[in-house]
Amino acid sequence: MGITAAFMVPHPPLIVPDIGRGEEQKIKRTIDAYRKIAERIGQLQPETIVLTTPHQVMYADYFHISPGKGAKGDFGQFGAGHVKMEVRYDEAFVEHLCELADAHDLNAGTLGERDKRLDHGTMVPLYFVNQFWKEYKLVRIGLSGLPLTKHYELGQCIKETTEELGRNVVLIASGDLSHHLKEEGPYGYRKEGPEYDARIMEVMGRGEFGELLEFSEDFCEKAGECGHRSFTIMAGALDAAEVVAERMSYEGPFGVGYGVCGYAVCGRNQERNYKDQYEKKERERVLAGQKKEDAYVQLARRTIEAYVRTGEMIPVPEGLPEEMYRKRAGVFVSIKEEGRLRGCIGTIQAAQPSLVQEIIENAVSACSRDPRFPAIGREELDKLSISVDVLGDTEKISSAEELDVKRYGVVVTRGYKRGLLLPNLDGVDTVEEQIAIAKRKAGIGENDGVKLERFEVVRHY
Repeated sequence: MGITAAFMVPHPPLIVPDIGRGEEQKIKRTIDAYRKIAERIGQLQPETIVLTTPHQVMYADYFHISPGKGAKGDFGQFGAGHVKMEVRYDEAFVEHLCELADAHDLNAGTLGERDKRLDHGTMVPLYFVNQFWKEYKLVRIGLSGLPLTKHYELGQCIKETTEELGRNVVLIASGDLSHHLKEEGPYGYRKEGPEYDARIMEVMGRGEFGELLEFSEDFCEKAGECGHRSFTIMAGALDAAEVVAERMSYEGPFGVGYGVCGYAVCGRNQERNYKDQYEKKERERVLAGQKKEDAYVQLARRTIEAYVRTGEMIPVPEGLPEEMYRKRAGVFVSIKEEGRLRGCIGTIQAAQPSLVQEIIENAVSACSRDPRFPAIGREELDKLSISVDVLGDTEKISSAEELDVKRYGVVVTRGYKRGLLLPNLDGVDTVEEQIAIAKRKAGIGENDGVKLERFEVVRHY
């Protein structure tokens, strides 16, 4: 057998009549699409339903798969505690999936259970499914802060598990779209909201899952989506499979996007190996960028590669531009992988005798000592994009009006706490955002007053 069908669905609790109390009729197209999906699942009679949900426990670097024999849940937090459900877990499937993930060096497993109760991202889809088919076992999987490619890889492990166990499986990818569609909505409006929804529905409606990997993290965050990683796991589970895609409905009357798409599996198609294609393009892009790197970035890359491979810091090399030996300045080394920040460490003012040594020290710190990320591994080296920012002198300013998010970086100071944010960063469009992020980095309260300084940089790619 294998995965016979997959579905992208939202999870608004008010779609359940006991919660919506009439309001659910405002998303009638979503309800009608849900019923069609549930009917199809009833016809397919899957032994196992694999469901990915954003409202399961989520870790930065680990996929949590629900352990045990089963779980219960109800809609009590939405005022309908009498609407309950209970599921049995497919323990053999979970065990095999965890073994495969481990074999593929993917951080996934049953550790870290915090709340055994079913979440609404799980219960809303099953509320409809249970009306047509109950003789299934469930595999419930949470998302993570890992790159989209890792979510795709988890999907590939799901596919492999399904085939090796010979299960008849349906996959449900639970996730709402943007939460920023309307000013009067619960989360307000951002232009990225409707942009995301239009783009994701176009991609998912065509079933061109490779394009999911091309959505930038900044764009997804500004759009306020919650289902993108869930959909990407589904894409991995359908890797190299021929599917018939159907866009079933889209609505957003409450300021949150609800999209429904279905995918019937009808064979194999090796040209739909989207992760392989994406990684090939990324390697080509990084290699093309490396050929254009100047001496500053070449030095940072050489330092990072040597340190990751040997654990040793390189000596000061010869043959670099003279200014790098005689000039002193603060330097930030930034590392990205697949468009996501992977490490960034720097100094506001010079701490070393020369720019060369400043770059070497901060490159080592960026690849191995950034507390937000694990140390970079050897397998990542050919995926890294690197930039080096050389900071100019800081100057005190009296107000935020003297800042320009594209031209100036900002330093915020309150007592002994000091935070910095570089200029012209992806996803930072306003001075207010720039100051707010710098405050968070320094551990300064959102409403606390700060002293401001600005500086310019020379950015090397």
